[in-house]
Amino acid sequence: MLKRLVVAMVTVAVFLSGIAVNNANAEGAFQPEKFPYKELQIQVMPEFDYPDNWPKDQPSLLVGQYGTIINKSGTDFDGKIEIPVPVKEKSFQVYLVAEFPSQDKPEVQRPYEVDKEKGVVSWKPQKPIKNNESYRFVVEYYSNPIDVKDTKRFSFNFKNYADTDLMDVIFYAPISAKEIQLDPKPQNSSKSEYGEPIYYYSYKNVKKGNSLDYKVSYKKKDNESTLSAIDKKQPPNDSNHSGVKGGGTATDQILNNSKSGENSKEKQPFISNAGAVIIGLSLIIAAAFVYFGLTGRNRMNARSQTVSKKKPKTPAPKKQSKLDNENEKKELRKKLLNGKIDQETYEEEMKKLI
Repeated sequence: MLKRLVVAMVTVAVFLSGIAVNNANAEGAFQPEKFPYKELQIQVMPEFDYPDNWPKDQPSLLVGQYGTIINKSGTDFDGKIEIPVPVKEKSFQVYLVAEFPSQDKPEVQRPYEVDKEKGVVSWKPQKPIKNNESYRFVVEYYSNPIDVKDTKRFSFNFKNYADTDLMDVIFYAPISAKEIQLDPKPQNSSKSEYGEPIYYYSYKNVKKGNSLDYKVSYKKKDNESTLSAIDKKQPPNDSNHSGVKGGGTATDQILNNSKSGENSKEKQPFISNAGAVIIGLSLIIAAAFVYFGLTGRNRMNARSQTVSKKKPKTPAPKKQSKLDNENEKKELRKKLLNGKIDQETYEEEMKKLI
């Protein structure tokens, strides 16, 4: 009798555990290996900008991850996505988590949670990710791993958490930085119109668990952010900057075009200044996708490009028209952030400009 009772209890326990597992799957437990990346771009920006209440005597490191994942789980996914972030780094804080509903709509910020024990930031997509369909997102965060002495130094490590078809890692040198060194040596480089170096690495078929390690050093006398310094500068006096005078700040116009660096011998990704609103836009150049990120703040305008061997040939009148269009987008974004309009109104007005 006792033996039968024990067997019955074990059977019930196994049955209940099976139900629990099935429920977990139904709720959408996130398994990174089942959501490989089609494209992933990582932007690393020391002293580019500072969040509110950041200590004045400390430099910041802004990192953005822009990715497109594919649901290969075999079923529709309705759970939370988890992305590893360096929660233990000094002064770590998440700045932005957002998704891109479609190509013709602006980004939508998502509520998120930071799990310090697991070392991840998580959020639930607005809609389930259909099986075999893609999902585009951006995660941005600040931290302070920079060691400040005569030379400023920091290490950046990225351990790939899912198989990735195409990956770009881009480093933006701080404005006024000297004696910039990166290890390993960048594959290519370029300069912004204000002469600030941009370095990048491109990889294909990066496997889960692969670790990318970089060491960066440079000399800079203060902690002034790149955006703050750029806003004080005047743009070059040429036809490409006719919209700046009498209008927006230098930051609004910076980096509309790229200058090929001395090492730029190969075709490289190009990211144009497509405005201050849409965070992600993929362009296929040299068989590689590259994302740019604009959150509606000036700091994102200043980095919304990398390198191009050839500039796009666009008639001058269309450039000016595009500039006006993007200024309207920027104003809409400001109204949304200031609470003057809601998300629905913002999206409706954006449709008219896209």
